[in-house]
Amino acid sequence: MATVRLEFTPEPAHVRTARLVGVAVARRAGVPDDQLDEVRLAIGEACARAVARHQRVGLRDVVSVAFSDGDRYVVQVWDHADDEEQITVDVSASLLQAIVKDLQVRPLEGGPGTEVQMAWPVRRASRLGR
Repeated sequence: MATVRLEFTPEPAHVRTARLVGVAVARRAGVPDDQLDEVRLAIGEACARAVARHQRVGLRDVVSVAFSDGDRYVVQVWDHADDEEQITVDVSASLLQAIVKDLQVRPLEGGPGTEVQMAWPVRRASRLGR
């Protein structure tokens, strides 16, 4: 499984970069074309959520993202905001639930913050006969 990692300062302008990288990796991973808009929207929402959580508490630490190409295309977004009350009351997470079938939002183990994990099925080109 190949993984592309990205870290960025919590600025809204960097969300676009994360979306572009994420969709490029999704294409390479074999996510069907008809799901790429969903992937783009979901990555944007998850990264914007992380940026907003950091900004809400004045945290300048980086937001981390991993795009993994395996049996499924998996995107993980980590924030490090110590904003516990906002974990359960989170409009962005609710929006993500509406657009991503395979979604998990959970507190980070061993520290403040949350992890958003999203996954999509992939189609692999057959390598038989090559």
